[in-house]
Amino acid sequence: MKNYVSASVLSADMLELHSEIKKLERNGIDMLHFDVMDGIFVNNITFGLPILQQVRKVSGITLDVHLMIKEPERYIKRFAEAGADIISFHVESDSDPVNTLKAIRECGVRSAVALKPATPAETVYELLPYLDMVLIMTVEPGFGGQSFIPEMAEKIKAVRSKITELGLDIDVEVDGGINSETAAVVRSAGANVLVSGSYLFNAADMSAAANALKEDRVC
Repeated sequence: MKNYVSASVLSADMLELHSEIKKLERNGIDMLHFDVMDGIFVNNITFGLPILQQVRKVSGITLDVHLMIKEPERYIKRFAEAGADIISFHVESDSDPVNTLKAIRECGVRSAVALKPATPAETVYELLPYLDMVLIMTVEPGFGGQSFIPEMAEKIKAVRSKITELGLDIDVEVDGGINSETAAVVRSAGANVLVSGSYLFNAADMSAAANALKEDRVC
């Protein structure tokens, strides 16, 4: 199972976003994790369609769009048209999960659902046949810079075990408090797509930091 690193745009210097994206490309980062928050589903407000469109114009990096919004189904087509390669939304949102997943796939985009820390792993099991990826939040969604919740390792194990049981080819992504130490924990539990923000953007050597997330290296 190949491991991937998705850099959280929340930790980028927004005044130098073009340069930050080019830095990600130079250092072999696989994806840009684009957090969309509406101030309703979560308390924070972040980025929307215009910024995603501009990012797509200047980069071919995989855009991993995470919708933390109240009614994601309403916006699927627009985010797909803006350049999203992967769209994840929360099962705790107001949109019907199956209809939302179908809308994502109809747009030719990879589909994913996200689970808050308090949401049981079993919630996603019936959706697995519709999915390309499951995003397990290892912090409470809404703000960057939080500490990893260790108990989420068991949820990762449960989801990965069910995927294996069903014989499906689905990525398991984790988001929240990921660094070289917590990366080893989540990879051992079955995660293979690791979202990281400040750990990557603050690293003296971003390439080495990314490699440390993918495999057991000290950085």
